[in-house]
Amino acid sequence: MEKLGTGKKALVTGASRGIGRGIAFVMAQEGYDLAISYSTQKAEAEQVAHIIETEYQQQCFVFQADMSEAETPGRLVGDAVNALDRIDVLVNNAGITLFERDLGDDIAKLNLLINIDFRGYFLAAAAAAKHMIARNSGGNIINITSSRGQRAYPEDAVYGGLKAAMNRATESLALKYAPHNIRVNCIAPGATVIRDHPLIKEFYDSMRHKIPLGRVGVPEDIGNAVVWLASDKASYITGITLRIDGGLILPGMPENPNHDLNQGWGTATNTTDFPGDKK
Repeated sequence: MEKLGTGKKALVTGASRGIGRGIAFVMAQEGYDLAISYSTQKAEAEQVAHIIETEYQQQCFVFQADMSEAETPGRLVGDAVNALDRIDVLVNNAGITLFERDLGDDIAKLNLLINIDFRGYFLAAAAAAKHMIARNSGGNIINITSSRGQRAYPEDAVYGGLKAAMNRATESLALKYAPHNIRVNCIAPGATVIRDHPLIKEFYDSMRHKIPLGRVGVPEDIGNAVVWLASDKASYITGITLRIDGGLILPGMPENPNHDLNQGWGTATNTTDFPGDKK
């Protein structure tokens, strides 16, 4: 069967594993040539590229990139442009997760989190937009954030705050670049399995009962959203945060006070069972 590619080209940061890997695979399946970056997992990144080139028959260039360094995002975008000739889509995915228990009084870790999860995204977006404007080609910038940018949890003041900041910054970038036909959006994953490990599987198996749609996410869920949001089918969308979480953060406090139930939103209940409805 002849493969019908899109002919488009994308840079996906942090694509050696997890959500970035899933995004890269879905984009390759949809006909994108890719540049991907990794920080330390060279072998895993090269494996991703090998799969993309052999199974999906798309080009894939691999670049090492420490996104905590201020000069890296711009250089990475330039390297990707040189390899691919252009970038139609930038997916800012490379990030780290650190909570207050990990940060403590460690200013170096705090700065690392800020530099990778916010500054790195911002600088890569600016570099990609500059390239797209110079080509007068339009394009898409998609920032992978988190549902924690919209819902607070204990010990995620910095991590969640940075995700919220990126959601908000994206709105301004969308306004800034709209005259150049560059759309800028966020995708905010909720509970998403990013590694195949028994302990992680056990954790997510217990969590799925708290998710209204009854399952945890997989990286391909995020990849499918990226492909759609970058497509012409979403051409009238910019400046949004699209949450992909199976309804995880919708309920707020549990409806059902029975803590023995392993469901955050309670169970389906006939409205006549509520005391206020009884005559």
